Amino acid sequence: MQPASDAPSHPPGVRRFAGVILVDPRGWLLLQERDEHPVIDPDRWGLPGGHVEPGETFAQAAHRELAEETGVEVAAGGLAFWGEFRVDHRHAYGTFDQMQVFVAPTLLTDEEIDCREGRRIVFVEPRHALGLELTSAASVIVPAFLSSPEYASIAP
Repeated sequence: MQPASDAPSHPPGVRRFAGVILVDPRGWLLLQERDEHPVIDPDRWGLPGGHVEPGETFAQAAHRELAEETGVEVAAGGLAFWGEFRVDHRHAYGTFDQMQVFVAPTLLTDEEIDCREGRRIVFVEPRHALGLELTSAASVIVPAFLSSPEYASIAP
């Protein structure tokens, strides 16, 4: 993938989001089961992540959101930019928004992840992940990641 562009400007009305994919030694992905409260895709499975705050880069938001939602703090530069997506948030906001996704291998287990948002956050076997009710963003991002050279280089 190409390097991330963290330029602070973006088209008016487009929201910016950062997502994180952690891959454990089995090749399983960390996914979050959202509860009924979020405006975007309640009761679905998605990536840890969220809105990029004003003045914040996508990478900064990815690190912040991961820590806020899971208690996992990754050193600066520990998350690698993987890709940028146009995500469909028409149901929630009436817009297509910009999302950058960052990835990292991890030795963490479910027991070391603190679910601070949603119903649960766990590592999910890839074939099972594809059968879950995924968020609109994750339904595009997860299959693309699983078929990517980056995933192949991390997974066993």
